[in-house]
Amino acid sequence: MIRPVRLSPLDLLDVGLLGIRTRRMRAAFSALGIAIGIATTVLVTGVPAASQAALLRELSALGTNSLQVMAQPGTDPPRLPAESVAMVQRIGPVTVASAVANTHTLVRRNDRTDARDGSGLTVLAARLDLPQAINATVRSGRWLDPVTERFPTVVLGSVAATRLGFADLPAAGGPAPMVIIGDRWFTVVGILAATPLSPDIDRSVLVGWEAARSQLRFDGHPTVIYVQCREPAIETVRAVLPATVSPEQPGQVVVTRPSDALAAKRATEGAFSALLLGLAAVALLVGGIGVANTMVVAVWERRAEIGLRRALGAHRGQIRAQFLTESAALAALGGVAGTLVGLAATAAYAIGQGWPVVVPLPATLAGLGGAVVVGVVAGVYPSIRAARLTPTEALAST
Repeated sequence: MIRPVRLSPLDLLDVGLLGIRTRRMRAAFSALGIAIGIATTVLVTGVPAASQAALLRELSALGTNSLQVMAQPGTDPPRLPAESVAMVQRIGPVTVASAVANTHTLVRRNDRTDARDGSGLTVLAARLDLPQAINATVRSGRWLDPVTERFPTVVLGSVAATRLGFADLPAAGGPAPMVIIGDRWFTVVGILAATPLSPDIDRSVLVGWEAARSQLRFDGHPTVIYVQCREPAIETVRAVLPATVSPEQPGQVVVTRPSDALAAKRATEGAFSALLLGLAAVALLVGGIGVANTMVVAVWERRAEIGLRRALGAHRGQIRAQFLTESAALAALGGVAGTLVGLAATAAYAIGQGWPVVVPLPATLAGLGGAVVVGVVAGVYPSIRAARLTPTEALAST
């Protein structure tokens, strides 16, 4: 009894790659179709993803994870408990919480100006982590540190610096400018850049928390608490802040609502996700049609080879496996080449636009896996058609 010969996986791969090795130019053009499809997949997912990352970064800069806590207007006195900042910092999703407090004093450029003219500026006691809480940067000089916050030193907001006549601070080693707050002189050590999220800070003169206690008779009760938290939990944090800040009178606490940019950011994420999926599906479909067309033509061209193999004893299953393997190999080669080209094109375009280079890893892996799947699916009909050819029919048609 004659037993059918079974091809091992390595033998099957060798036979499947035979057509690619012997017809290299045709194989290259065949793989080009799937390569273009996969490169398009990576490109149309990578470029929108980079654009999305740039847009989300801009939206995040609008304070999508920021909240402000203050006393209810009309509350006398309009202040929060002294321990409220520490209590807010204990909330799990909160990443940073800082505060300022109105010292109810006036600031002047020097002692020769009207003692009642504060130039419309507010003198605030500020905690050391305030810049992190409001995304502020120092334009000139430096921010307060654990040493300077205990001494009569100040940092000016951008508008406050202009009104007090300070365009910039002198270089290190030069005489430090000074302002007078109440009846005490304070050294200016820094000027902040504009803070679009907290315009009140721009019109403020910021004194260290401890210096305000010792120099300005500050009682330690914050006026406004600035909170940043993990964005997905911002609504939950907002809901618990009043009771956290003032457990006895939560109704006397006002919390700002999340920035409108948060809703825009979430809508943008959903719209881009649907767009990426749609573009990737279209690109893979185009590549699959190209592979299917290539394999149908390959079967027609290689009828003599099919007939000879059948005459030498190859059964239909082996013929099907051969063409399926060849189709999958062509798709895999095209997928690898297309992925590399797509990644390079995506990076070049993103860098040219000044966007962060973002390549969605799931989309890239799905493109490679999808290329092989598409190649197998596209090779099903051609392989079945090749297997149905009888030896005599195949040899007679050459």
